[in-house]
Amino acid sequence: MLPLPEIKIPIIPIPLENSSVSLYIKREDEVHKAISGNKYWKLFYNVNQYLELTPTEPMLISFGGAYSNHIAALAALGKDFGIQTLGIIRGEELEERWAENPTLRLAAECGMQFCFVSRALYRDKESLAESFKNQYPNALIIPEGGTNLQAVEGVKYMLNADTQDFDYICTAVGTGGTVAGLSKFAECHQQVLGFKVVKDASLSEVVSRLSRRENITLFEASYGGYGKVSDEVIGFINAFQRRYQILLDPIYTGKMMMKLLELIEAGYFPKGSKILAFHTGGLQGILGANQMLKQQNRPCIDII
Repeated sequence: MLPLPEIKIPIIPIPLENSSVSLYIKREDEVHKAISGNKYWKLFYNVNQYLELTPTEPMLISFGGAYSNHIAALAALGKDFGIQTLGIIRGEELEERWAENPTLRLAAECGMQFCFVSRALYRDKESLAESFKNQYPNALIIPEGGTNLQAVEGVKYMLNADTQDFDYICTAVGTGGTVAGLSKFAECHQQVLGFKVVKDASLSEVVSRLSRRENITLFEASYGGYGKVSDEVIGFINAFQRRYQILLDPIYTGKMMMKLLELIEAGYFPKGSKILAFHTGGLQGILGANQMLKQQNRPCIDII
């Protein structure tokens, strides 16, 4: 069974010059060395409820792209707890060269098996899930990004007595599970800000359905699109690390913090506001991002 981590997650102040608000970041990326950030909590109830059924030869199956944090986390979980894992990976062209990909190589080292499918087939995940359920009837099939009702329940552990006094709580948004969980379990006085790193018009509806509260504001923060890493984002991440000694990932938390600081500079928050941003992990993806950036002869993310 997945245990509740004993580590106390630090909340770090981010000093701001000439600002009337205070900003902090909660280092959820430190919750586990490999199942980092929100991934641990999104998998917590999914996996524990499944294992309570004591399945024979337990197996976890899920979906993801070539650099998926969720796939990397699921593989690490399988290794740590002795559970078979299977990743359904978008892009059949990767089948012959997956070992060149840092994320997939890491997942394979954790024991994960892969099934590579075309992008067209990947889009119909319901049919794919049904097919794999027929093939592996005892397996737990987890949605892409780990987002479902059980994931939302697990996210409540990201909130505790240390987070209750903040006026705003902020997170990057991919599939919507984390922001929905923060919304569902936030204090009555708190506003939840979600920073969308993917251009998906259905996200508002998904988050609202999972949360059932009206305390969320979503902002566009894709900076060119999901998985796109602009030189501007790279420069921001490197400058942020030099100033605050905190490394951000280029797909989620880096873009969230960039947009959040833009909002602070624009005077979005009332004077005296206390703002808490969640570092949701994903640092494993930096290796893949840098690999791509080097091939394009572009600046890379500093790993100090």
